[in-house]
Amino acid sequence: MSYDIQLVKLVNGDMVLGKWNAQENKITDPAILQMIPTQQGGVQMMLLPFGYPIENEVTGEIEGRHIIYFYKKIPEELKSKYMEASSNLTLSGANDLKNLGGMGGGGGQNVTDLGSLFKK
Repeated sequence: MSYDIQLVKLVNGDMVLGKWNAQENKITDPAILQMIPTQQGGVQMMLLPFGYPIENEVTGEIEGRHIIYFYKKIPEELKSKYMEASSNLTLSGANDLKNLGGMGGGGGQNVTDLGSLFKK
């Protein structure tokens, strides 16, 4: 199932990432995006459930009337991190899959015939 992931700013100034439901005019499964200053003078982003610290899971909903701004561009890495947090799954990209080449056994050889793994 494909979701319309949106990054929005709420009337109180919070930045929220969530699944936009246009029919019901609301964000579901909101996660708050917080900026944390680093010692090097930069900023690190952290995603937390909107209900944190009371709720530790990404659940709930926010009505569209509380949204004042929709960001046009959302970094793909941020979308992936949100999907991992809201689904409890780890998403892999193409670079992650390259590392699987030698995991089939056979002394580091790439195995293309799965039947060969089970032969004596």
